[in-house]
Formats: sequence, C-alpha cells, structure tokens
Amino acid sequence: MSNTFYDEVGGHETFVQLVREFYRGVASDPPLRALYPEEDLGPAEVRLRMFLEQYWGGPKTYSEQRGHPRLRMRHVPFAVTPDMRDRWLLHMMNAVDTLDLDEAHDAALRDYLTRAAYMLVNRHEEPTG
Repeated sequence: MSNTFYDEVGGHETFVQLVREFYRGVASDPPLRALYPEEDLGPAEVRLRMFLEQYWGGPKTYSEQRGHPRLRMRHVPFAVTPDMRDRWLLHMMNAVDTLDLDEAHDAALRDYLTRAAYMLVNRHEEPTG
C-alpha cells in the first residue's frame, strides 16, 4: 500500500496546524473575515480541514458529511474578488510556512492552493477613479 501525500506530510496533525494557522490570519484580516458569515470560525475551520485532508488522500469525512465538494458552487454566494483571493493566499501561504515540509511537498501544496484560489474568483472589483 502506497502512502498518500496526506500520510507523507504527517496526516491529521499537519492539516490541523495548517488550517488553524490559516484561520488565525483570517481572524486578523477584517475584509477577508467579513466573507465568513458565521460568528465562530470553528465550523469553517473544520470544513476546510476535512476538505484538504480528503483531497490529499486522507479520510473521506468531508464527502461523507457534506457530499461532493463542488468548490465553485459552494463559493458562489461569496464575493471572491482578486483582492480576497490575494488575502486568502497570503494567510494560507503563511500557514504553509509553519509546516516545515520538504521542498517537494511544500511546492505541491502551494501550487494546489494557488490554483484553487485563482479558480474560485467569481467577482471582479469595480474600477475606481
């Protein structure tokens, strides 16, 4: 049986740390925080962790509890602008920095997160001036 990315990077605890650190950043970023309708970020933290664990070869808990991820559809109600994408990526990349992954795993994770963030942009800012 071959190990998955999930196993190779440390499993559940690695993803707990990644998502916990990410949401610390979100909590300190008022414009990004405003995209999260729940007062408590805890449920969003659990959903993101379950999704990432499943994506990277861990438990299928996300799909068992929530169905198919359908990322674009689930994000339609939220104004994911290029600015929000960049804020999200800033905090996520800072969270990845805390993991101390080897170069290959670090690059793979950053690549996926960047591609996902760009794919989820669904609104473009109004030009100013």
